[in-house]
Amino acid sequence: MAGIKTLGQFIIEKQADFPYAKGELSRLLRDIAIAAKIVNREVNKAGLVDILGEAGTVNIQGEDQKLLDVFANNQFIAALTCGGECCIVATEEEEDFVPIDSPVSKNAKYIVCIDPLDGSSNIDCNVAVGTIFSIYRRKSVDGMATIADVLQKGTEQVAAGYVIYGSSTMLVYTTGKGVNGFTLDPSIGEFCLSHPNMRVPSEGYIYSINEGNYVHFPEGVKKYLKYAQVEDATTNRPYTSRYIGSMIADIHRNLIKGGIYLYPTTSSSPNGKLRLIYECNPMAFIMEQAGGVASDGFNRILDIQPETLHQRTPVFIGSEKMVKMAEKLMREYSPQKPLLNKESTVAIKLNGTDQIPHKIITG
Repeated sequence: MAGIKTLGQFIIEKQADFPYAKGELSRLLRDIAIAAKIVNREVNKAGLVDILGEAGTVNIQGEDQKLLDVFANNQFIAALTCGGECCIVATEEEEDFVPIDSPVSKNAKYIVCIDPLDGSSNIDCNVAVGTIFSIYRRKSVDGMATIADVLQKGTEQVAAGYVIYGSSTMLVYTTGKGVNGFTLDPSIGEFCLSHPNMRVPSEGYIYSINEGNYVHFPEGVKKYLKYAQVEDATTNRPYTSRYIGSMIADIHRNLIKGGIYLYPTTSSSPNGKLRLIYECNPMAFIMEQAGGVASDGFNRILDIQPETLHQRTPVFIGSEKMVKMAEKLMREYSPQKPLLNKESTVAIKLNGTDQIPHKIITG
């Protein structure tokens, strides 16, 4: 065992980075890791037991839930409830946030936002799936935590991470002090430090996007794809197209090798498809801590103020130079427009007097 450092040991060593936490954040990360091991066990034997296929229910996103979606959601909620450090769990699978009201959590200071099983549409095909999580400190002081505690900008995250269940199972996380990766050793049941101080190359050679939607992309994205396919030895082009269809798997590969992941707006998803709170904010925090960039095509993802629990956003994330080029082409060929169905309130003036405000639907 000489030279092996477990996740638990690593977290304890880094406790000094959080003088205000007194161990709560460390225990919270431990609880997430425990639930991840349970989910990993079920994912790895999914073909042997009756947990493949549809659950017969639809989540708040309007998506059919897989049986493993429901299982993972329940496991993380249970682990965070028992751990006592979490006052609210917000999950992609629930319409509303889940308040944790138990004797052990009455003084809990943390909010956890989680996508329990990202890429679950690929479960039946044995493609890598994962869990994405994000941790915030509650803002309210008295009483039960509220929706305002959940709707914080990504810049307020105190930790974020993901677990990828693939050929090996890895947990990657940041607390704003760099990014570290841990691989699960099934022989001892522990996550062991395998990828210390992860850094994404400033310029990669992989682009990841569902090119089947090309006709529906903004002009700026189309221009970027053409740019990526032009031969130019000085900029290592043409790039290589790699798209798994599981956000967590595509971004994990690009984090290690260098690349860009794009999920822009389309005609059918005019506000973007991926969720700001559960997917884009935690991945943006990780990518920035690894030296990369995360954008909605125009603005930094972490600066977006969430307005709703299941808010969606376009995302361009990965190696700095690649994302910056995509932003440049977006600004040049697809000038930013207001989001569709965005409500704004204006006062109608009659005879110089402000009357009752009226809602104007833009877009």
